[in-house]
Amino acid sequence: MRISVATGVGALPLLLGGLATLSGCASMGPPLPSATPEEAYLDVRPGIRTLTAGGYFEVLPSSEAARRLEARLGEQRLNILALSSGGATGAFGAGALAGLTRSAARPEYSVVTGVSAGALLAPFAFLGPAWDVEMSAIYTGDATRGVLQRRMLGALLGSSVYSNAPLRRLIDRYADDRMIAAIAAESARGRLLLVATTDFATGEPVIWDLGSVALYGGADAKRLFRAILLASASVPGLFPPVTVRLRTEGGEREEVHVDGGVTVPFFIAPAAADLPAGRGSAQPPLVRIIIDGRLRDFPYAAHANAYSIFRRSVSAGLNHMMQATLEWTVDASRLRGISVEYAAIPPSYPLRGAFDFNPDEQRALFQYAASCAQAGRLWIQAPRGEPAHAVERHVAAAAACPADDRFIGEFAALEK
Repeated sequence: MRISVATGVGALPLLLGGLATLSGCASMGPPLPSATPEEAYLDVRPGIRTLTAGGYFEVLPSSEAARRLEARLGEQRLNILALSSGGATGAFGAGALAGLTRSAARPEYSVVTGVSAGALLAPFAFLGPAWDVEMSAIYTGDATRGVLQRRMLGALLGSSVYSNAPLRRLIDRYADDRMIAAIAAESARGRLLLVATTDFATGEPVIWDLGSVALYGGADAKRLFRAILLASASVPGLFPPVTVRLRTEGGEREEVHVDGGVTVPFFIAPAAADLPAGRGSAQPPLVRIIIDGRLRDFPYAAHANAYSIFRRSVSAGLNHMMQATLEWTVDASRLRGISVEYAAIPPSYPLRGAFDFNPDEQRALFQYAASCAQAGRLWIQAPRGEPAHAVERHVAAAAACPADDRFIGEFAALEK
């Protein structure tokens, strides 16, 4: 939605008045569950929350997760796939996976991680090509129509502008007993399916081992599995926070979680510092990152109103957060001799917004990514210690593939 200058002048007093009203209503509504100082210690410890056979969560250190992976893999290559946040642009990641399947270039990933839209896609990426039909149906059918269901006066009197009921129904439809059983079987082989949420009380990211939840099994595990997926995709303010009930060594408790993209746009786990060193290896560990969004926008002409300025500022901040996370990931991986490849939506692709769930737009983005992946024009390879050169190909078409985009290639070349 764009507000013209003329409209913006008339709307600005209403907008500022609304903001003032909201600030005065900050204490309205029931209090959300919060953590005690002792519980907060568990929340902020780095590691992976893993559901044990005893039915309680423990935090598994990254180093221990890496040790277990290495023991399972033996001489096999370690493949990690990270799926970023992105809202409606999750169709890009889904199309990319479908295209990789068609080109027979999709390996079995040892670890799949996801945030927000990437968390919803992660189970399909984890289960592999056998689940492409179900995955594709979400983004090429009408499943996303009506995901944004407004709540009357939700922003003023409730916890969100939109109801999460349509999103919850979508998750419940595909995260059924069959999917959870399939994830449990793959997790029993030592593979990892990880998603991130943001703990609303502590403001810290939390990494959950969904495979361990699936392995635990039962109705309670299914409810927990679905709640974590819903929380990871619940953009605060747009969707209500999600209450997660869990048991730790200290007893039962409730936590409130929101979209993982609030704190991390994507993540690699185990941490690069704990992964096997790849320098000198014929098959170094491979990290692939699908960014469900742009690394850069074309110049944007903002209007002189608060909404337009705020929207542009948030967009710029999120883009630079994504860039910074990618730079840090590449640097940390290079130190270990780990190969990194990534893909992002080029600025030339005509995106209409991160929350445009129009089925026609979803289908178009899905097919675009699938065709690029099938043609072998998806990945940009970041340097692994040696100098790199920018990709010189430039496609003049309206939507160049990620591997043909000049800026994405130059971004890789700067990583040295």
